[in-house]
Amino acid sequence: MDMTNYFSGENLYGDNYTIEEIIQWYKEEEEAYADMYGKDVSDNTYSHHLDILFGYKYIPVREHNIYNALGFGSSWGYELLPVINRIENIHIIDSSDQTVSKKLGNKVPKYIKATVSGKIDIPDETFDLITCFSVLHHIPNVTFVVSELFRVLQKGGYLLLREPINSMGDWRNNREGLTKHERGIPPQYLKNIILSHKCEIIKLTYHHFIYSFLNRKLHSPKFLDSKWYLKFDRILSELFIWNFHYHPKNYLQRIAPGCAYYVIRKP
Repeated sequence: MDMTNYFSGENLYGDNYTIEEIIQWYKEEEEAYADMYGKDVSDNTYSHHLDILFGYKYIPVREHNIYNALGFGSSWGYELLPVINRIENIHIIDSSDQTVSKKLGNKVPKYIKATVSGKIDIPDETFDLITCFSVLHHIPNVTFVVSELFRVLQKGGYLLLREPINSMGDWRNNREGLTKHERGIPPQYLKNIILSHKCEIIKLTYHHFIYSFLNRKLHSPKFLDSKWYLKFDRILSELFIWNFHYHPKNYLQRIAPGCAYYVIRKP
């Protein structure tokens, strides 16, 4: 298979798959995260700092609460905890039957099994808030899934979307710490998908500046999880976005941000 267009970031691997190929992909990713990391993963303070700084702070506190929230692919739903007191009802769509929370704060989430096709079996314009954090890079038909997220988002509602934007290595080979099909979403490809829908991009933040390298070489230092470092990381990511390569071939090409964080409003 010629991978040139995929490794260049011009096209997204898996986005044009047939239903038979999607079925096979789904089976291989369905429980891959739980099998790799376990079904009892604790809450992550780093993610809360990240989501508050780059996401939740851009959602205005209204007079009313967030009546309906959807955590798409959010497993235990920990990502909703920073705004849990503003939420009335929680739905979580996930492929895994193992990564489940009985309660989030004082809320009982309703779990819905992810469909193989990516179709969301929920009526149009149901949710005030949708979170989709590091999920799309596990999914083949990204363009269709994003269209479903916009369909079930209410007018005036917010979609928070965070994804890795580099290839994450050669996905044709086994990669330590990654599931079989993980690959980042090329940044322009992702933006084009988003802009194909009627929406307002409230904020786009590039981050994760050589994070994996620092985490590995410095043996997971605690400062990488701090609020001040996240702000510094954002500055470095903005300064080095010019050096971004979707499939870096050497260490110099890796000196760039690794993730994009979108705050999107449906007008």
